[in-house]
Amino acid sequence: MQKEKRVLNARHLAWVRSRPCAALSLSCNGPIQAHHLLKPWAGGRGMSLKSDDRNVIPLCQYHHSQLHTKHGSEKSFFHVHARSENFAKLVAKELWENSPFNK
Repeated sequence: MQKEKRVLNARHLAWVRSRPCAALSLSCNGPIQAHHLLKPWAGGRGMSLKSDDRNVIPLCQYHHSQLHTKHGSEKSFFHVHARSENFAKLVAKELWENSPFNK
């Protein structure tokens, strides 16, 4: 069985960072960062290995910090923001499919 190749794409990451924060909240604060999903829609993760660049969403610095320190998962974070548990995966997949840099 052949292992799936990890997708690394700096231009896609820069494009994602140009998008608005996925939390879509009035409390957004700080520059937009590319958050690599903890539960990716494509590929996988390993010990000390983040998901590949297909699995990123834009989060402002404040919400990125809140996701990691207060919530610990996309499911918990987006539940607070009244989004479905698969919201982050859907956003990441849509961004990847519409990215001018995924070819």
